[in-house]
Amino acid sequence: MRDSGVGRCVVNATSEGDWQAVESLALAHPDFVMPVFGVHPWKAHTVSPGWETRLADLLGRFPNASIGECGLDGWVESPAVVIQVPVFLAQLRLAREMDRPVTIHCLKAWQHLFDAFQRENPPARFLMHSFGGSIETARRLIPKGAFFSFSGYFLHERKAAVMEVFRQLPMDRILVETDAPDMLPPPDSVTHPIPGGANHPGNLPRVAERFAVALGCEPETLMELTSRNAQRCFGGLL
Repeated sequence: MRDSGVGRCVVNATSEGDWQAVESLALAHPDFVMPVFGVHPWKAHTVSPGWETRLADLLGRFPNASIGECGLDGWVESPAVVIQVPVFLAQLRLAREMDRPVTIHCLKAWQHLFDAFQRENPPARFLMHSFGGSIETARRLIPKGAFFSFSGYFLHERKAAVMEVFRQLPMDRILVETDAPDMLPPPDSVTHPIPGGANHPGNLPRVAERFAVALGCEPETLMELTSRNAQRCFGGLL
């Protein structure tokens, strides 16, 4: 990542089993890794008793950490959304109480997301990771403090509708991500191929270049803008 030009990276946990690995990376590379601790909706059924207290303790030890990747997913059959909701609400509550931004995964569960926000207000800043919702959904989220990250996967031609949504978003709310090791971008945006088709985070600069072209701006301009947006979204934690 460093060799490709990435200056900092946000590393998300997805379950309790990931927390120690993310912690180790953050301790080994404090100038490079911003840790994010949380429980992904796909792993909501795996939480063990006392997980909320352990998460709060971990966040207390890392003042630069945020919460995630958490959220809601109506695409998967298991765990059901009814199981995901209380785990998500607990993380929203903790994020608000500790004034930490939160990274949210939402897929085919937009009404559930807005219902959750009615029960637990989100923190002042939150990131809709790999946002694939409509512009109407985005406009409902923006006043609540949402930022929206563009994944290189959306450079595939079949994702043209997602690109059109990003063209309509406020430029001061857009970030760029890889979602590595998942969501591999199209071949012409892969600078760091990995056997088996995993997505290397070093692909990020090329993804940003291709995204800039699609938005009609200079790559350097977009990279500077999204870097500033990331600092604003994560409240200077980066």
